[in-house]
Amino acid sequence: MKTFKLKGLKIMKKEEDNIEQKRISLLDGLVINREDESGWLIEAYVSSEYEDYFTPLIGISDLMIQAKITREENDPAFFITQIASVNQVSDDQINVLFEGFVVDHSKNRIEEMLRMIMEEGYQGESLLKKFKDSI
Repeated sequence: MKTFKLKGLKIMKKEEDNIEQKRISLLDGLVINREDESGWLIEAYVSSEYEDYFTPLIGISDLMIQAKITREENDPAFFITQIASVNQVSDDQINVLFEGFVVDHSKNRIEEMLRMIMEEGYQGESLLKKFKDSI
């Protein structure tokens, strides 16, 4: 097993034809590579204000997240996850446990994202800006 510090977290949730991205303010967190067929475990400690956001996501089996590991300036790793649990840690803190697998998001993901943005009608500089914002 290898353990890393979770430095950034975004939830990428499909809403109709769009992907909603929500940046989560972390209090602390870990990313654990279990180095077996059970994949990765991501544990995020957050304010209990997020409980109403995360609770309805329990049971979604293909929740995509972006995680910045070790340093905030690192490129994000993408994971297909599901929420294993949301737990009250204290009066004002919860932890959210994600279980999932890392995604090779290189060529296929980039092509898919670009195709979606082009179908939304973006062209030229606005296409480039929207693409950069989406990544």
